[in-house]
Amino acid sequence: MTRRPALLAATALTAAAVLSLSACGGGDGDSKENDKIAGAESGEKRESPSPTASDDGIERPEIKLPKGVKNVFEGGKTGDAKKDAILADNERRINSIDEAITVDAEKHPALKFYSSGDALLSAADYVQGFYKDGRSFEGTTRYFNRQVTFLKSGAAAVTYCVDETKSYPKDRKTGKVDKSIPASKDDYAFYNTRVKKNAKGVWQTDSVTSTSGAKQCL
Repeated sequence: MTRRPALLAATALTAAAVLSLSACGGGDGDSKENDKIAGAESGEKRESPSPTASDDGIERPEIKLPKGVKNVFEGGKTGDAKKDAILADNERRINSIDEAITVDAEKHPALKFYSSGDALLSAADYVQGFYKDGRSFEGTTRYFNRQVTFLKSGAAAVTYCVDETKSYPKDRKTGKVDKSIPASKDDYAFYNTRVKKNAKGVWQTDSVTSTSGAKQCL
């Protein structure tokens, strides 16, 4: 059993991806009654927290990871306000995906708030896979070597490494966490993402590629 598979980019609009997307709820306030993550009906149901105003004035959905799930983002302020804003929204996107996986809620508005296009489809499909397999995870995940490169189109590339050696699979039904899995190079992955600022001022991720066991992350 793997800890967590790498999040891959969506290459086609498949029926499964569409189903996954609708299952993750929406951030536009027009979600239908059946727009829920499969499996969310089992266990405690939690309402999504209301959006709150951040320091930049953007109304953002609140993200709360459960006890036992922690993401550590290495690297402080870059000294470039634009890069710092991009990295902050990248952190929020990562947290939104982990919240959708680990918190059984009616909706997960943050997922759609920080992802769009192929990245939203791949994230929804990724989250759906955990519910389908009856899995979740627990532990600490480390994000390091985080870099921002501005592109001519006005978008930016965000690259980073992930260390999941302290993250463990969890059975959704029993709550049992499997810590018997030995660490391996596949617990490290390299991510290359593209972000673009939307009309609200949010740096949304719209494409993702990843490589497990990448040399630059070992």
